Amino acid sequence: MDHLTALKVFRQVVEQGGFAAASRQIGLSAAAVSKNIAELEAHVAARLLNRTTRRMSLTEAGTRYYEQVARILDDLQEAEQSLGPMQSAPTGTLRVSAPMSLSLIRICPAIPRFLERYPQVSLDLNLEDRRIDIVKEGFDLAIRGTDRLEDSSLVARKLMTLDHVLCGAPSYFKRQGVPVSPQDLLGMERVQFTLSGHADEWTFERGGQTQRVPVRGRYKVSSSLAVRDALRAGFGVSLVPRVYVQEDLAGGALQAVLQDWTPVQTFVYAVYPSRRHMVAKVRAFVDFLVEELGASRD
Repeated sequence: MDHLTALKVFRQVVEQGGFAAASRQIGLSAAAVSKNIAELEAHVAARLLNRTTRRMSLTEAGTRYYEQVARILDDLQEAEQSLGPMQSAPTGTLRVSAPMSLSLIRICPAIPRFLERYPQVSLDLNLEDRRIDIVKEGFDLAIRGTDRLEDSSLVARKLMTLDHVLCGAPSYFKRQGVPVSPQDLLGMERVQFTLSGHADEWTFERGGQTQRVPVRGRYKVSSSLAVRDALRAGFGVSLVPRVYVQEDLAGGALQAVLQDWTPVQTFVYAVYPSRRHMVAKVRAFVDFLVEELGASRD
């Protein structure tokens, strides 16, 4: 038995004054109407309707049950109607979890444009690099950067690719020498970004050859921007998303090395609980991120 359907059928039988009229009103056969009532009575273990060949009436239990059912169905209809604007137009508070460094550099500058485009949306943007439980912690979606998206019941939409570059300050390479092979990095200070999917090992490929370099530096930190600061200060080398250091590279504050080797890529995704009945504010924000971050430029 579909409980909700049976409740709606029961209400229509009462309000239409009979099985035939209810059948015409809700578009079910008379047999289906009768079956729903019988199953509902069996479910509640009480006779709800007195019915003869000439007339139908509520029992005492049926009267009490009808009053409750009508109120519940009205409340349910009101609740569904209240969601209409949320489903059709972006509105309400949107809770988003996003990584600190990427957000400060690429996402936060664009947020005012999103809020200007959707004046009925309020944004609660939580910036932290830890991996949160979206459902448990009440977020609408999260932005995640990873080179291995774990199996999940969450829906993931790719936003962009983060190309990485191995770099350091020219002053550091002047002291230590410029590496010509990934293995040369073993004799250098390797600044470790601990939240990366490749925190403990850097992988480089060239012409079908793969070389892996363990990362066991004296400086471990959970912020990509802190890694960048260490490189600027001439402390060592690190594998960093290019977007974080592109101005330093262009201005000469940092120097890219081993450019004939291809390092690992990190992909950035928007993840959210379900594509089914996706709320308009979530869809609007994900589409905006795709537009701003340029997934098409992979």
